[in-house]
Amino acid sequence: MKKILIILSLLLSFNHAHGITVDEIVNSAKEIQQKEITVPDFSLIDTQGNTHTDESTKGKYLVINFWATWCPPCLKEIPAFVEFYEKNKDTVLILGLDYEQANKEAIQDFTDAFMVNYPIILFDDKNGPQFSDFGEVLGMPTTYIYNPEGKLVDFNMGEMDIESLEAAVLK
Repeated sequence: MKKILIILSLLLSFNHAHGITVDEIVNSAKEIQQKEITVPDFSLIDTQGNTHTDESTKGKYLVINFWATWCPPCLKEIPAFVEFYEKNKDTVLILGLDYEQANKEAIQDFTDAFMVNYPIILFDDKNGPQFSDFGEVLGMPTTYIYNPEGKLVDFNMGEMDIESLEAAVLK
């Protein structure tokens, strides 16, 4: 919804210069909103050696969180993700996609220090090429939330808190 509002505001500012009518803008927004974005085909291996696929995550909400150790808002939101996952791990799978070149041991030490209880996926030769399949990451952190049927239901660029996670998943 945030993207639609941004697009609308940009289009409205060009309305007079380019001859775009309000009806055309509204129709374009309706088309964007009706477009169903679904979870991509993926096969990612976490730091524990477990494989997560689009098939194995069906039936649960899937939270894809792009983060990095050098990103202050990423670090600030980790406790919310840990708490949310602890309460909802039966119906939600969070995959933390570490969007940086880092070795496994350093990331494991880091996630241990933060008591991360959800799978962490490293940006490596196997996993890295699939990261962009989830969507564009223009800033960190970026979070995509898919419902149990695989439809994208929420997108957030910036820090998320537990209330935002609950609002997206526990509607």
